[in-house]
Amino acid sequence: MIKTDVALVGAGIMSATLGALLRQLEPTWSISLFERLEAAAAESSDPWNNAGTGHSALCELNYTPADANGEIEIAKALNINEQFQMSRQFWSFGVDKGLLGAPDEFINPIPHVAFCHGQDGVDFLRKRHAALSSQTLFADMEFIDDDAVFAERLPLMGDGRDYSDPVALNWFTEGTDVDFGALTQQLLNYVGRDADLYFGHEVRNLTKQSDGSWVMKIRNTRTGENVRVEAKFVFVGAGGGALHLLQKSGIAEAKGFGGFPVSGEFFRCTNPDVIEQHSAKVYGQAAVGAPPMSVPHLDTRVINGDKGLLFGPYAGWSPKFLKTGGIMDLPKSVKPGNLLPMMSIAPQEFGLLKYLISELAASREDRVRTLRDFAPRAVGEDWELITAGQRVQVIRKHGAGGKLEFGTAVVAEGEGTLAGLLGASPGASTAVPAMISVLEACFGNRFDGWKSKLTEMIPSFGQKLNDNPALYQELWDWTNRSLQLTESAEG
Repeated sequence: MIKTDVALVGAGIMSATLGALLRQLEPTWSISLFERLEAAAAESSDPWNNAGTGHSALCELNYTPADANGEIEIAKALNINEQFQMSRQFWSFGVDKGLLGAPDEFINPIPHVAFCHGQDGVDFLRKRHAALSSQTLFADMEFIDDDAVFAERLPLMGDGRDYSDPVALNWFTEGTDVDFGALTQQLLNYVGRDADLYFGHEVRNLTKQSDGSWVMKIRNTRTGENVRVEAKFVFVGAGGGALHLLQKSGIAEAKGFGGFPVSGEFFRCTNPDVIEQHSAKVYGQAAVGAPPMSVPHLDTRVINGDKGLLFGPYAGWSPKFLKTGGIMDLPKSVKPGNLLPMMSIAPQEFGLLKYLISELAASREDRVRTLRDFAPRAVGEDWELITAGQRVQVIRKHGAGGKLEFGTAVVAEGEGTLAGLLGASPGASTAVPAMISVLEACFGNRFDGWKSKLTEMIPSFGQKLNDNPALYQELWDWTNRSLQLTESAEG
């Protein structure tokens, strides 16, 4: 029998972030974490599973769509960037206070770039730049449509390019690359100083007791031993495994939710000379009918101190909800409460299904041709295909049917004793505000008392930096110093 105040399910960025926040807010509370795998951040938070852009809406075009009149909608981009600023502040606080170790192990400076070609694409980026650069958070964004500047800044993309097809960029120099695997490990090193971390322990069931606490049935995957845990509060941060556990909990708030799994593959560059020719995260436009998470990007990464280069994603499909999951994950997720919402998705998302089928039929040569839209002289032998992590998109009950959502959703039990997180991108990049929303939803009677500490950790808490240029600049300068981003860029 294990008794604990807080039980965290899953050793990814969400559980690690929530654990670190609670360590600061309630240092006397006991915390226990349970992870079915033998390592932290081994699923969606792993950097090779593509948790690393540091999504801040600087380059992701799906966050700035054009409306029916051709006007650029920026509300989602502003919201995501505000959330990422909160994450930056918490990480900076962590470095300053010794909660985290060397920042260059998990965050490094890298430009974020939006890329379009063709006259319509150039016009779109010009309008996007005009809409965003007037905002405090995006004031330093550049619009580039000069071929020579393009080739100078992006030599790999410029080499061999036919500029009769016009090109344009939205360029933001002070973007970042985030290794959420390394960050998760650093956060759990801090949480684990005063908590119990159990790896190789799989949560099988959750049952609510009459006093509001939860009994968790857990299996030690090494020994086969069954472990019983009593927890006052449970957070299910198990990535694609969260839906099954929320369903098993029986909470009314999880009824009607379904999941649509999407897998992906990336080209990883194996030629060091090619890797050195590119230093940016360059995002293009998604194909017609493609989900937002499939936006193609040529992505410089820094993992374990080594510079790498990815291109993709190439969409795939698997019924698994986790990369290490089982083929029955999808069928087992179908329940009476979500059957209609899940069945209603296929007719609505015919374009998505058509796109997935075409992607699955694509050959390696087809994929290299797609890569050449970004790097015209790309040679297939310089790139190896790797499988990315599984993403489970949220299907939420909507009227008599359902609606497929591309984002994250916090599901909290009415009495605040259990919560979980569903969904995918922007996910990890907004882990701090997501976990603060969990705290607010589940600990409303304590939340007001936590606000002063939350403001110490996240000085912009409760404010919009976009509306306060002076505060934004002050906090931007602080986070750059603490995370050693300015020094790294200059060095």
